[in-house]
Amino acid sequence: MPKKRHPDLASSAVRASMVAVNAVPPVGIDRLRVLVADDHDLYRRGMQVVLGQEDDLEVVGEGRNGAEAVDLAVELVPDVVLMDVRMPVLTGIQACGRIKDLVPSAKILMLTMSDEEADLFDALRAGASGYLLKDEPAEAVIDGIRAVHAGHSMIPPQMAAMLVTEFGRLSRKAKERERGPKLTDREIEVLRLVARGAANKEIAKTLFISENTVKNHIRNILDKLQMHSRVAAAMYAMRTNLLDQD
Repeated sequence: MPKKRHPDLASSAVRASMVAVNAVPPVGIDRLRVLVADDHDLYRRGMQVVLGQEDDLEVVGEGRNGAEAVDLAVELVPDVVLMDVRMPVLTGIQACGRIKDLVPSAKILMLTMSDEEADLFDALRAGASGYLLKDEPAEAVIDGIRAVHAGHSMIPPQMAAMLVTEFGRLSRKAKERERGPKLTDREIEVLRLVARGAANKEIAKTLFISENTVKNHIRNILDKLQMHSRVAAAMYAMRTNLLDQD
């Protein structure tokens, strides 16, 4: 699908009253249902305009704080939630954890002005599938929505370096910690592939099993590790040196 050129989100919001968002998708296209949660009206309005120009995306709700985001997620069951990190009532990170508990099918993409590594790590631990800075172009947000819905992770390159540093620190301490829950040999194989960035289809092909079986293994892995996302499980695999035990 060819990419559309978008102005920045603030400019989009200023012109929102002049833009008609088509609420009816073209025949044969199932739109991804997106919930936007941000305490800035201008940003939410701009995002409504930008996403409304995409044939495969639809904004189904807007939350002004973390508590509203949780309530709307339960009511609307969106495919993807765009969530600001810093919001009143409940922070985006607190809301992220609650949404993953209540609506586990929803993918959460955090959008923020914060490039602090603590926010990144907390968001991933809470179950976020991606983390983008608000100064990214609109195309990056659109690509991020599609990517996390497809099961991929989205982290800006400049912040990925923070993860590498953290992985190194954790791996040095891993031998001092008690080993985690017992995973089966097959679950370890699946987890290693997840940590290397493989999608379910690729894992199924590599291990000669069905995608449904892969999903079941990943669900069992997350349950045993008491984690909410593939990213968190991948971090566990790296800090416990599972990738070095092939």
